Amino acid sequence: MADIVVVHGGWAGGWAWKKMRPLLATLGHTLWAPTLTGLGERAHLANPSTNLETHIQDVVAAIEIEYLRSVVLVGHSSSGLVAAGTADRLRERIEQIVYLDAYVPRDGDCLFDLLGLPAQALRGIEANAIEGWKIPPRDMPPDTSPEDLAWATPRRLPQPIRTFDTPVRLRPGELEIPKHYIYCSR
Repeated sequence: MADIVVVHGGWAGGWAWKKMRPLLATLGHTLWAPTLTGLGERAHLANPSTNLETHIQDVVAAIEIEYLRSVVLVGHSSSGLVAAGTADRLRERIEQIVYLDAYVPRDGDCLFDLLGLPAQALRGIEANAIEGWKIPPRDMPPDTSPEDLAWATPRRLPQPIRTFDTPVRLRPGELEIPKHYIYCSR
């Protein structure tokens, strides 16, 4: 069965995938959901230099330390960039990548590029950043159940801005790993 490594999106943590563990376990799969630096139980590690490369290294280290092979790597939302960077660095260990409602970068893209934000919007984000380097959590989708809102809201933490403005660096050449794209609509 598969080792599935899920990389959570912005403002979340590995905790966000808690409900998926038992579902995948009944099918014989193991779900790994590392929390990225500065978020969840690793919030105390946040600092102004926490960037996209930090988050890529978090996932690379988790895969290496757990000695995972033939990984199904899932990037959710903004962590499509983290998944792409991780797969690029661990090509021999990643069996496939799943972009789950995620941004899919090319070399040199950052999340703000993929959002297509005008300069004025970026200045607004920077001006409203907590302590000048943390972006407050966005509202959850309007169809989120009251139970899930109550569970998730206190766990969602400010996101280090450098994780969104740092370009992903990918090696030249096509990443020869099967890729799957899941777009969620309401």
